[in-house]
Amino acid sequence: MILQNGRPEDVSGRLPREIRTYDFLDSLNISYQRTDHERADNMEACNEIDAVLGVVICKNLFLCNRQKTKFYLLMMPGDKKFKTKELSSQINSARLSFAGPDSMLEYLDIEPGAVSIMGLMNDKDKNVQLLIDEDVLKDEYLGCHPCVCTSSLKIRTSDVIEKFIPATGHTYMTVHLVGED
Repeated sequence: MILQNGRPEDVSGRLPREIRTYDFLDSLNISYQRTDHERADNMEACNEIDAVLGVVICKNLFLCNRQKTKFYLLMMPGDKKFKTKELSSQINSARLSFAGPDSMLEYLDIEPGAVSIMGLMNDKDKNVQLLIDEDVLKDEYLGCHPCVCTSSLKIRTSDVIEKFIPATGHTYMTVHLVGED
């Protein structure tokens, strides 16, 4: 794995959703660094990717209420534990659970393992509410996937907050997660 600036020169064999991500970022003049890798199925692989990027990739959880009428994308530090009870009270939504693969594909055009804030560019009807843990906002950079799990990006947090999110038409809510046992 090596860190490269911007989009890949050769896009053959890459999924359209990944290319759309680079197109969208480039259209907003957001600079980013990228590394390509095998699918990361364990923490050791994730740690290797983090080391190449020089940043911890955000944990991105796609959640829904019990009735599956409200959907949430939660960004939190990768090393923090998630507790639904902690979040439920802050967003007034009881019985949160993980949304299924069909909903991921429908709303974010993303498959399991590749959930990322970048998927918000595909949520044209604004069905997904973005939630960001306050600790993510403290870091200069954040790491995320470009809608596929075989590449990872390093982007300035300020570019995501000030350029990317507004360009998708979304807003975000800051949440406070302790994440301890």
